[in-house]
Amino acid sequence: MKKPVWVVEKERARRAAAAETVWLFGLHAVRDALLNPRREKLRLVLTKNAADRLDAAVAEGPAAEIVDPRKFDSHVPLGPDSVHQGAALEVKPLSWGGLDAVCAGGEGKALVVLLDRVTDPHNVGAILRSAEVFGARAVIAPARHSAPETGALAKTASGALERQPYLRVGNLAEAMERLRTMGYLLLGLDGEGEATLGDALVHAGGRPVALVLGAEGPGLREKTRETCDRLVRIPFAGGFGSLNVSNAAAVALYAASTQ
Repeated sequence: MKKPVWVVEKERARRAAAAETVWLFGLHAVRDALLNPRREKLRLVLTKNAADRLDAAVAEGPAAEIVDPRKFDSHVPLGPDSVHQGAALEVKPLSWGGLDAVCAGGEGKALVVLLDRVTDPHNVGAILRSAEVFGARAVIAPARHSAPETGALAKTASGALERQPYLRVGNLAEAMERLRTMGYLLLGLDGEGEATLGDALVHAGGRPVALVLGAEGPGLREKTRETCDRLVRIPFAGGFGSLNVSNAAAVALYAASTQ
């Protein structure tokens, strides 16, 4: 009996996910991944200088391939602008578990960040770093139309990718509804929000908080806006005010973490 198309596509997607690997690069990102017991490490390529600088961390990964610095780029599939510092590590993407396990009772404060189609890996990397600094439980993004786990993201996250849960979900609105059932207050950041973020946090009554941020330019999609409990804004001193999404996330995380 022929399998339905949807079953074939689901099996194909599962096989593709199982085969997926990521190349991390740069001394900091490679060292943190080597020292992360949750990481499945596949291949380690280093120059002699990088191996010396990584020191004992090298022993935590597969046998290192020591290559000539002048031929490094021919050994690993990195982009021409990748600042690798002579260190690259092929790994499997991290698996943090399901939304409930991480957000209902995971480590950290009852505080999460949701990203609505934020695709720039540098922005997402910076947000992961802020989320770790301010003790958030997770950064959540849709599996499609968001920044995947890449070497560029890991380098910007400066190690946070190895410690801060980054959950990719099938449907962002459904994840938001699930967080609501856990007691989270969903605050969407929008320049035209009816309340300031500070006021909304004061009236949160000690509830867990989910901060929802959209991509620069388009902002939150209509469905995402409708799913939020409140739309809030970060007040600005002058007539014109605008923050990069990663900066807005850092400000919002700081405000929420101090309540």
